[in-house]
Amino acid sequence: MLPFMETEAVKSLAAALAIALGAMVPALSIGLLAGKAMEAIGRNPEAAPKIQTAMILAIAFAEAIAIYALVVALIIKFT
Repeated sequence: MLPFMETEAVKSLAAALAIALGAMVPALSIGLLAGKAMEAIGRNPEAAPKIQTAMILAIAFAEAIAIYALVVALIIKFT
């Protein structure tokens, strides 16, 4: 087997790609969520508590996706 095709090297690369791609999308979505929430609060300040609650809940769900990506990366790396 060629040196660059060793199992551990492929596992490390796959784990790195899994966490990189799995963290990139939630990070972008969290940024978009926060930006849109700030726009909504700027347009309607009286609705700030409702908007903030919905924003925090959506951010928590987006962050959960990044945690799933971390778990997948760890499973790839250590199995």
